[in-house]
Parts: sequence; C-alpha cells; structure tokens
Amino acid sequence: MLKSMTGYGRQETVAEGKKILVEVKSVNHRFSDYNIKVPRHLGFLEDRVRKYASTRVTRGKIDIYVSLESYGEADSDIILNEELAGNYIEELKKLRDKFNLTDDISVSSVARYTDIFKTERREEDEEKLWSLVEAVLSDAMEAFIAMREREGERIEKDLRERIKLMSELAKDIDERSPQTVAEYRERLYAKIKELLDDRDIDEARILTEVAIFADKVAVNEETVRLGSHFEEFYRILDSGEPAGRKLDFLIQEINREVNTIGSKANDIEIAKIVVTLKGEIEKLREQIQNIE
Repeated sequence: MLKSMTGYGRQETVAEGKKILVEVKSVNHRFSDYNIKVPRHLGFLEDRVRKYASTRVTRGKIDIYVSLESYGEADSDIILNEELAGNYIEELKKLRDKFNLTDDISVSSVARYTDIFKTERREEDEEKLWSLVEAVLSDAMEAFIAMREREGERIEKDLRERIKLMSELAKDIDERSPQTVAEYRERLYAKIKELLDDRDIDEARILTEVAIFADKVAVNEETVRLGSHFEEFYRILDSGEPAGRKLDFLIQEINREVNTIGSKANDIEIAKIVVTLKGEIEKLREQIQNIE
C-alpha cells in the first residue's frame, strides 16, 4: 500500500506520575528530514526518538514534539545555600544594631532573598523514562501512519486510473500508426497521378518513398516500451514497498517515450493523443511528489 508523505498523529498519556504528549506531523520532502523537539533537560531522548522514527518513516519532513510534565512527587529538590543565608542574617543583625532597629529578623524575612535557594532537578532513570515515552510515541506514530496510509490509498487509486487511461491511449496510437502510412501512400499516389496526368506511375518509387516515411514515423518501439513501463508501474504499486522515488524515475522514462512519439508522429490524431498523454504525465508527477 502506498503512503502519503503528509500526515499527523497525536497521543497523550499519564503514566507513573508523568503526563506525556507526543505529536508527529510531516510534509513532502525529497529525502528524509527529522526535526525532534524534546524538553531541554531530557536531551538524551532526541537521538532515541530520531532512531525510532527512522524505522517507521522513510521519506518526508517529519516534525516530532515531545512534552513531559510531572505530577504528584516533585522532580526537583530545593537546596539552601547556608553560607549565603548566614551572611544575610549577619548583615541584618549589623543593620539592626547600628541603627537600633526593631529585631524582626525571621525565616520569612530572610527567605525574601531568593538567591539563597536553588533548585536541582533530580536525575531521571533514562531507561525507565524512555520506555514510557516510547509507548506514547508508538501510539502517536500509529495514528500518524494510519493517516498517511488513508491518503496513500486515495493517491494509489488515482494513479491506477491514470495509468489505465494512458495504456488505452498508447493502444490507440498503435492502431492509428499503420493508418498514417496507408493514408500517406494514398496522398502520395494521388499527388503523383495528378502531376503525371495519364503517364505511367513508377510504383517502385512510390513504395520506396512510403517505406522511408513509414520508417520515419514508426512508433511501435516506443509504444512497446511504454507498455513495459506501465507494467512496471503496476508492479511497484503492488510491491508494498516505499515507491515514491522509483515512480518518480519511471515517470521520467514514460515522458521520454511520449516525447519521442510526439516528435515522430506526422499525424494530427496521434498528436492529440500525445497532448493528452503529456497532461496525464504531469498529473501523475504531481501525485507522485506526495508519495513516501
């Protein structure tokens, strides 16, 4: 099944006193590009999230956002700088004695000097925390991939319909091509007969000219290769593997054959078919840009 390169997935879970949120989204990109955002103090998660994502997504610009909040037990300790607090107290006493002030030195008054406190985040158990985040990331990724698959299914249906139409158009060219040679022979014969009036017509010369023309406008090789490309297109769609790059290359080959047919064909009907084929190729190209 094809997958679109655009998608979105979100999962939020509370587990073991932690609220974990993971969002995954992606847009089209020629290659794979991962942008991971995790809390600053949990930087070790970034590489693990990237490695995990690379096993699930092969192409696209992927943004992954991880948020983590603690509930219940605090995840930081408050540390008192006793030396600095003592200095504040001594200076307050000097101020009291020097200016004969009321002694109102208390815990609350000293606590106003907030620089005597600092918070230190407790060290996280990296393996335990990763197991929690990985479970949420997995669920978010499943939702993300499911959305890409739904969009990919719609794209695949459109691609198959267009390839089917192009196959039919190529058959029309195959059927029309011999007629162009026969019509050329008739026009050439009529023109020579008009010029020579009642004199004998050199049939051998006409056959030679017709053979030269037929060789010049023959497109059977191109239509055979087109048929082969269409079969390969279906094979890639049926493979179940990431197909975007392969189809992008194949559509270039299809376009090359159609251009050759257009340059060879000396016929208005074939020219119209070629125009239609080129229009379908552009639509295919646009759709393929969305495929993983």
